[in-house]
Amino acid sequence: MPTWHYSYKVRDEARIAKAILWDADVSVKDMRELVNAVKKMKLDKAIEFLEKVIQLKEPVPFKRYKGKIAHKRGMGDKWKWPSGRYPVKAAKYLLQLLKNVRNNAENKGLDTSKLVIEHIAAHKGITLKRWMPRAFGRSTPKFDRRCNVEVVVREV
Repeated sequence: MPTWHYSYKVRDEARIAKAILWDADVSVKDMRELVNAVKKMKLDKAIEFLEKVIQLKEPVPFKRYKGKIAHKRGMGDKWKWPSGRYPVKAAKYLLQLLKNVRNNAENKGLDTSKLVIEHIAAHKGITLKRWMPRAFGRSTPKFDRRCNVEVVVREV
């Protein structure tokens, strides 16, 4: 079995909390843009933002994977970026992860109102390879890609 580690090295273990989400059935591209939006936010503000994304009230700026993405109203005011989307499925998984890391911090004795997301990253997970049969003995690949997300919060 392979061993898994966080991609972020922490010096002071007493004032941080960590959590990781394995094999989320979400596009890595959507999760990367969502993770980039909540990076360096306070934890409570990030949870509130994700709830607004799920309710389709606030779009997420798509900066790297921006080809053929429509502009959203009000994006330029807050994000200084015109194009965005509402990645609801990715937001649900990330909201679950942030609530998990808040519970980990609470269990460790940290003040949850002072938590800031110090590190958050989305990585490509496993690919489930399947084949769909076609006519004349051929087949088409049907790949299901997964995503791994890690988060480290620090008490400020």
